[in-house]
Amino acid sequence: MSIILKTPEEIAEMRIACRLAAEVLDYITPFVKPGVSTGEIDRLCSDYMTKVQHTTSATLNYAPPGYPPYPASICTSLNHQVCHGIPGPKPLKKDDILNIDVTVITPNGFYGDTSRMFIVGGGAILAKRLCQVTFECMWLGIAQVRPGAHLGDIGHAIQRHAEGNGFSVVREFCGHGIGRRFHEEPQVLHYGRQGTGAELRPGMIFTIEPMVNTGKAAISELPDGWTIVTRDRSLSAQWEHTILVTEDGAEVLSLSAACQPPPGLTGGALASATRNAIAALPPAPLS
Repeated sequence: MSIILKTPEEIAEMRIACRLAAEVLDYITPFVKPGVSTGEIDRLCSDYMTKVQHTTSATLNYAPPGYPPYPASICTSLNHQVCHGIPGPKPLKKDDILNIDVTVITPNGFYGDTSRMFIVGGGAILAKRLCQVTFECMWLGIAQVRPGAHLGDIGHAIQRHAEGNGFSVVREFCGHGIGRRFHEEPQVLHYGRQGTGAELRPGMIFTIEPMVNTGKAAISELPDGWTIVTRDRSLSAQWEHTILVTEDGAEVLSLSAACQPPPGLTGGALASATRNAIAALPPAPLS
């Protein structure tokens, strides 16, 4: 399968789709607190998508070959869960860390994908550090995106920062192209060597979504057929944005008014433009 370069019309549709996905996360943020279950968070997100945005969930009943249908409208990965955690009745407790991953489908058939980490209550020192370093990894990867760069440049930047801070990068899951389909080419690895992989060209749209563990990189799949956990039960974190390769750099499509701005270590025009774009966005409706 070849990489699809998006037309200006498709790029405009993807800006809408990705912002809608981000606004689901804006909406749910006040509800992520001790005593609230991930099942309730899923219900609230589902209602917001269908009743306020008039979007649909890409994950609900999603069933690629070899997998059972995914039973929820979002993914909620808690503590040692790496990705694809299924929402359930167990309430959140203080110091949990939670990734909420949202993919919406617009009425025009475009997919928007993004995820964020949430620290429930105060948060332990190691958990906070993991979440911050993983956030930095994502942005250091984004900073590599420009025409003429290579996919390996993204993975190299992420791997170097994660491992330089004593953490490990999950290798079995990666970012992906996205557009009229949930998953397209290219695969975007979160480790690698500079100058390797496909060359980036204007019109490419893909996610960057590193999964970083405090312990070893090895993972296991739970019997539900979806939830991925760290094999050594260490904490795991993930952040995700959807990125457009532009004529002279990159544009982060999955921005919303409540997005955390790029970290200070991510310098340059992209970081400044992203901070300005976030500041200019009106807040999403919260009911």
